[in-house]
Amino acid sequence: MDQHLNLVEASRRLSEALAPDDLDRTLERITAAAVEVLPDVEYASITVKHADGRLETFAPTDQLICDLDAAQYDLLEGPCYDAATETMHAAAPYLATDSRFPAYGPIAAAAGIEAQAGIRLYDSPASNGALNLYSTRPGVFEDLTTVGQLFAHQAAVALSYARQIDQLQQAVETRQLIGQAVGVIMERFDLSDARAFSFLTRLSQDTNVKLRVLAQRLLDERSNLPQDADSR
Repeated sequence: MDQHLNLVEASRRLSEALAPDDLDRTLERITAAAVEVLPDVEYASITVKHADGRLETFAPTDQLICDLDAAQYDLLEGPCYDAATETMHAAAPYLATDSRFPAYGPIAAAAGIEAQAGIRLYDSPASNGALNLYSTRPGVFEDLTTVGQLFAHQAAVALSYARQIDQLQQAVETRQLIGQAVGVIMERFDLSDARAFSFLTRLSQDTNVKLRVLAQRLLDERSNLPQDADSR
């Protein structure tokens, strides 16, 4: 009964803590909620593996974790590295003596971290994301319990929603940016909006530069616009 009540209470607290928001804020909420809700978790961060293989830390709850995440990226070993690159979940209850991490384990132990776990939150063609959990207590994270699995599920849902919102916001910003660039071309060359947009797209194709990037460049460097739009 107590276990059931604990699970219900954890679910309620997670639902409150992980209300979807913009992407940056959602990442911060996930790591803050991990420290607040999950047993024995004292620090947390999120590792994102980009499509080019680059690893990056987001929303760390302490600078110490930035340093430890970076050490794992450099050494190509550690629970957060494994969870982001190789496996869905990775747990190291006794990090200092874990034979899987001979180089990283002593570094973490020297920083006071005795146990660590990584939980994959999402996979996409562009990136992978994993939640990193740190504890100064040895022997924890031996079992990623139902509460931990529940957290990972709710965090993944919130993160998926936030990423969709972020993509929508980027699309709106891109549309606004291109619209501003079209306005500049219309004013400078006395063109209709259709002809100005056509000019911008042709310039993008000719220079092999994405439309959004070109629009930003044109706004930043208006003096570098071609002098004869009709000649293109």
